[in-house]
Amino acid sequence: MIKPMLKVAVMSSILLTGLAQAADVTLKFGYPANEENIWHKAALKFKEVAETKSNGRIDVKLYPNEQLGKEMDVINSIQLGTADMTITGESLQNWAPKAALMAVPYAFTSSEQLKKAVNGDVGKEITDQITQRTGLQPIAWFERGPRHLTSNRKIQSPSDLDGLKLRVPNVPLFVKTWQTLGAKPIPMAFSEVFTALQQNTIDGQENPLSLINSASFYEVQKYVNLTGHVRSWIYVVIGQDKLNSMPADLRTIVLDAGKQMQSYEHGMFAADEAQLRSTLESRGMEFVEPDLKAFKAAAQKAVQEALTPEQLALYNKI
Repeated sequence: MIKPMLKVAVMSSILLTGLAQAADVTLKFGYPANEENIWHKAALKFKEVAETKSNGRIDVKLYPNEQLGKEMDVINSIQLGTADMTITGESLQNWAPKAALMAVPYAFTSSEQLKKAVNGDVGKEITDQITQRTGLQPIAWFERGPRHLTSNRKIQSPSDLDGLKLRVPNVPLFVKTWQTLGAKPIPMAFSEVFTALQQNTIDGQENPLSLINSASFYEVQKYVNLTGHVRSWIYVVIGQDKLNSMPADLRTIVLDAGKQMQSYEHGMFAADEAQLRSTLESRGMEFVEPDLKAFKAAAQKAVQEALTPEQLALYNKI
């Protein structure tokens, strides 16, 4: 009789100890980046700051590699309350049309111009609409590497694109823009691109240097044509309901951790881009400097025709 009672007492003690040590707030933070990506390293920084400053009252659980699902799945989960944070960008245009301006061809032609927009009225218009319409609150933003065109022939002007079979993501604006530029855009899942290049089903593709490297496109493509046709940014967002449910002191810590995460990522970004170019060159890729003015002029008509009046007004501000 004593032994069962003793077992119950021990188990109760363990349970009470666990409850006493449990965090006040748990944040489930899911995103597509893998453990090598600087976004994951930035998320680790957020976790470190939030947990340390709250003395363990905040527990941040990280889920890289789409462990909580693809981008749209995680957004929906946050809105339903089964996840709390993610990293997302122009996909938010499904609710907030102004978010489309986060990834429009040749809206931005330099990192400096992009930062000025994000930190100014343009960024405020976009974040205000996201906050009002999605149930998500941006707490940090990351610059994304510009998208460049890879190929097995040099592309220095739009005329060099004539007949080029080019893989693009299934984004109508991207398809229309490349058609206007003279290429033959072919929407295709990213997972199919390497094999399609290898088998000459397509002649080229366009992506940031990080994906060109991680997907080993250097094995099947010779040139990186620095078209820089899409410069964009992405937000780290948290569910508004989750944020508002926190005690005021923990809410302040989360927002501060977001700022520190942003600064940390920005510090890594420039060095990462420079290293990626060096890495790709060492793997045999040659970098080509195209006529960017010609590309931008040729793309502008397609972009303007594709945007709604609301989006066009913001595009003109940029």
